[in-house]
Amino acid sequence: MFVRGSLHLAALTLVALLAASAPARADRAQAADLMRVYEILATRSFVDLTHSFGPDIPHWKGFEPLRVRDVYTVARDGFHAQEFCHVGQWGTHVDPPAHFHDGLKTVDQIDPKDMLLPLVVLDVHDKVARNADYVISLADVEDWERRHGRIPEHAFVAMRTDWSRRWPDQAAMQNLDGAGVAHYPGWSRDVLKLLFEERRVAAAGHETTDTDPGLATSRDDYSLESYVLGTNHYQVEMLANLDQVPESGALVMVSVPKASAGTGFPARVIAILP
Repeated sequence: MFVRGSLHLAALTLVALLAASAPARADRAQAADLMRVYEILATRSFVDLTHSFGPDIPHWKGFEPLRVRDVYTVARDGFHAQEFCHVGQWGTHVDPPAHFHDGLKTVDQIDPKDMLLPLVVLDVHDKVARNADYVISLADVEDWERRHGRIPEHAFVAMRTDWSRRWPDQAAMQNLDGAGVAHYPGWSRDVLKLLFEERRVAAAGHETTDTDPGLATSRDDYSLESYVLGTNHYQVEMLANLDQVPESGALVMVSVPKASAGTGFPARVIAILP
């Protein structure tokens, strides 16, 4: 009787020990999975989709140039520190919903899970080369989906126009005619509604200074940007190097400082190639 009781107690003890160790084993397995993900990513090519910014870069017509001041120098103080004075929408930057809509997400309220996303590139650069005023169409999206499948939910969708090749020439980026009307490509409402309402993407981006095409912004019409931000999703403007990433299969990392109640800030955007 004593032996059977001892064996039963030992068995219960073993079961308890195994049960207690199960979470630890699961944690180790999950950590190993995450390290395998890192090891895979570390072998891939990374492409910087970000322009370096300085005082004299292309920017929206209503903004003053960046000012940079050396507050301390190595020669005088033993270390170098600079003061940067610029609007939030400077260089390659994130526009959070609060940029156009009070009460919606600010920069610091963007979910970190919305900063690592599948990257979809809608390539219309050939059409833009023939028509600077080109706006992306549903046919362009349908063509992409015929070749790559349905645009995945929670993706970052970038419109490739190769307009960033005009960087850092402000005049070339704005492309004004003799009457002062800007001619550069943009999004269309039909495409944006499809992306955000039906495909349920997380964010969008482009190479120009604006979501809306130049013909619209010349009339101070920013209704498409207002639409995007009104969905409580963010966008990135003035992307670079979209010609170096595939239309499908890459990931994108969007990093932006966590400015309290910020309505925009320069960003670092990096693609990870498949």
